[in-house]
Amino acid sequence: MSDAQYTTLPAWPSAYPASGASATLKLLNEDFIVTELPLQLPAGEGEHLWLDVEKNGANTAFVAQQLAVAAGVNEWDVGYAGLKDRYAITRQWFSIYLPKGETPDLTQLQHPEFKVLGQSRHVKKLRPGDLQGNRFRIALRDVTGNLDAIEANLNAVASQGVPNYFGAQRFGFDGGNVEQGRAMLAREIRVRNPKKKGIYLSAVRSFVFNEVLALRIQQGLWGKTLPGDVMDEAGRPTGPLWGRGRVPTTDEAQALENGVAARHASLCDGMEHAGLDQERRALVASPVDLSWEWPQADQLVLTFSLPAGNYATSVLNEILSTTEPDRHAEQEPAAVE
Repeated sequence: MSDAQYTTLPAWPSAYPASGASATLKLLNEDFIVTELPLQLPAGEGEHLWLDVEKNGANTAFVAQQLAVAAGVNEWDVGYAGLKDRYAITRQWFSIYLPKGETPDLTQLQHPEFKVLGQSRHVKKLRPGDLQGNRFRIALRDVTGNLDAIEANLNAVASQGVPNYFGAQRFGFDGGNVEQGRAMLAREIRVRNPKKKGIYLSAVRSFVFNEVLALRIQQGLWGKTLPGDVMDEAGRPTGPLWGRGRVPTTDEAQALENGVAARHASLCDGMEHAGLDQERRALVASPVDLSWEWPQADQLVLTFSLPAGNYATSVLNEILSTTEPDRHAEQEPAAVE
C-alpha cells in the first residue's frame, strides 16, 4: 500500500493456519451478548446518577440521547465507559450529572430497545475507558467446514491468545477513517469537529499498530520476542501507538518498528505534529475463561472475557470466517472495547 493513499485496508495475517470454516454471526441480537465489567460500582451518593442499562438493537450513543431527554439534561451530561454493538444484547453503565433536585426513577422508563435495570448515585462521571473489560457470549450459526480444524484453533487461542489487532470497526466503513485521517494530517481537508478529529487520529494510530503486528506475524515472530522488545506488566511484547518521542524499543524490535514508520512516514509525522505521545499496546490479546460448546452440529457457542480495548472479532478471526446479515453492510462507527 502506498503511503500516499489509504483507500482500502490490507488483509492482515492471522497467527494460526486458517481452518477453512465459516459461520453466520449476529443472525439474531441474542447471538451476541456483551456484559460490561465495570472498574467500580456506584457508592450510593454523589452528584452523578449511574444507570445499569440493558439494550437490545440500539447503539450506545442513541441510548445516551434518550436518557438525556428522559432526565431533562444536555447530552454531554451523560457518560459511558465504552461503545457497544448495536445488533446485540448488551449491558453497560451510564452516568447522568444530576447534582440538584429530586432523583428521577429511570427504572420506570419504557423503551422498546433498552431498559434501566437499576440506578444508584456516585461521585464521578463515567468516562471512555472506565471499564475493566467485557464478557462475551457469542453464538455462531450455520457453521460449515472441518470441525477438527476449528477445535485445533480454539485450543491454540485458549493457550496462546490472539493477535491484538484493532478491529475493523475502528477504521470505519471500508477503512475510510484512515484515508480521512491521512488527508487531515496532510492538511488536504480541515476537520473542525473535535469528535471526528479524534476518530480519524485513532484510526491512523491503530492502523500503524496493526501494520507492526502484521509484519511480526509475516516474519514468523508470533509467540516470540525480539531483542529490544518492550514488555508489558504481563510479560508480553508490545507494539507502538505512534506519537512524539523516540520509540522505547531497541535493537531488532526498534528496527522493525522504525521500518514500518518509514513506510507510513506521512501518517507517523502527522501524528507527532498532532501532539500525540508515544504509548504502547500489547501485541497479544488473551481471552479469559474461554470455553465453547456445540449445542447443534452447525452451531458453536463461545464465552470469554477480554480486557478493555481488545476486540472480540480478533478472537473470532483466528477460529473461522464469519459473515453477518446484510443489515450490517455498513458497520456501526462503534466498537466493543
